[in-house]
Amino acid sequence: MAQDPLNPREQAILALERRGFPGPGAKERAIREELGLAPIRYYQLLNALLDDQRALAHDPVTVNRLRRVRESRRSER
Repeated sequence: MAQDPLNPREQAILALERRGFPGPGAKERAIREELGLAPIRYYQLLNALLDDQRALAHDPVTVNRLRRVRESRRSER
């Protein structure tokens, strides 16, 4: 059975993660302005996406990079 594709908001979250941001606060501003989300909610949704096989199929490079970052932060604790 084929999985449902990512919804537009999920795709937008991954697209935002692919971009580079020039300085502190720029990413949080983009999250609010472009997605209409509070940064905390954005990171909750992003974290759930990293465990979603549909996200991995949609953008394996970004998802795998973010998974590595998440794991390195967990191992530092």
